[in-house]
Amino acid sequence: MAVGNVAVPNTVYPIEGIKLSATAAGVRYKNRDDLVIIEIADTATTAVVTTKNTFCAAPVRILREHFANAAPRYLITNTGNANAGTGADGKRRAIDICQALATKTGVDTSAVLPFSTGVIGEPLNSDAVIAGLDTALANLSSDNWLAAANGIRTTDTIPKLASQKVDVDGISYHITGMSKGSGMIRPNMATMLGYVATDANIAPDLLQEMLSAINEQSFNRITVDGDTSTNDCCVLIATGKASSDVIDSPTHPHYQAVFAALTEVFVRLAQLIVRDGEGATKFMTVKVTGGKTTQECCDVAYAVAHSPLVKTAFFASDANWGRILAAVGYAGIEDLDTEQVDVYLDEVMICQNGGVASTYTEEAGKAVMSRAEITIHIDLARGDASDTVYTCDLSYDYVKINADYRS
Repeated sequence: MAVGNVAVPNTVYPIEGIKLSATAAGVRYKNRDDLVIIEIADTATTAVVTTKNTFCAAPVRILREHFANAAPRYLITNTGNANAGTGADGKRRAIDICQALATKTGVDTSAVLPFSTGVIGEPLNSDAVIAGLDTALANLSSDNWLAAANGIRTTDTIPKLASQKVDVDGISYHITGMSKGSGMIRPNMATMLGYVATDANIAPDLLQEMLSAINEQSFNRITVDGDTSTNDCCVLIATGKASSDVIDSPTHPHYQAVFAALTEVFVRLAQLIVRDGEGATKFMTVKVTGGKTTQECCDVAYAVAHSPLVKTAFFASDANWGRILAAVGYAGIEDLDTEQVDVYLDEVMICQNGGVASTYTEEAGKAVMSRAEITIHIDLARGDASDTVYTCDLSYDYVKINADYRS
């Protein structure tokens, strides 16, 4: 069961210039939607980031090639099969799907971007995907965000949606996005996919810069199990329908408001993945301050967030806080003065100057550990840098879900 507030927004704003559909193609699952198409207006600009996993899936490779050659008009996603570790055959199947959709819609094949998620190393049933195209195209609608969010799920227990509206100088900008992911999560740009659209008019180069910057503080700051998927992809689309005034630089008077709203949507979608981590019972924020650089703060945060010993202690509500110190110690900061390090669990100081805090009690530690949402704050006391990573605990159910994944 997902942790905390994971509700679908009361208002999910349609984005003018975006239509979506979801249908059951029978790729792997029976009687559930597993094929999603997103249609993009020809006025739109699009930005993409993809996994850094060298063994990336065939659709990721094709996506990169197509994105370099044409403006995207259609995004097509299948679930149940990652089409990764499938060699030349997988690439051919991904191209066949793109060509079939391009033929039916009258666009160039390069204007179709493919996405897949699911089991690695098994041939994709591309015939089933192609057979489902007519139904998917017939059902395209600007109001289908929730259906699409459900259609891209694999082991996700909830649809992941976020939506915002921001008014600037009489112009209303709308932002809506969806993501999927629950396990194999440690994006590096789990099986993680993210699609966000806005009706803002944003120049292509700036849109790519915005996506890269926002991604670093959202999808690139989460981990469930430390595994970077072969299929991670994130797309940001700006349809330009809200205004003819192009946001073309950070100095544009509307840039900051739009950037902040986009960031809020991305962070919400990223956190929803962690809240829905496979088997998760705790949502954990690992905040590191007092670092010399952002990178070392990130290294420490991820060392703690990835530690199976830390994660299992939180699952058991066991205030075995020495495991946190051990993770900090192996994070790779060679000149760290451990006698300057302080650690808090929410409001409770557990470690002061590298040792147990004089005010700490086991009862206070256990009380915090019993909460569903906890912040681990580590102060390195060596600089002004800081960073934050979001993670979850490691439960019996995580092992069960992944042991049974292919059955």
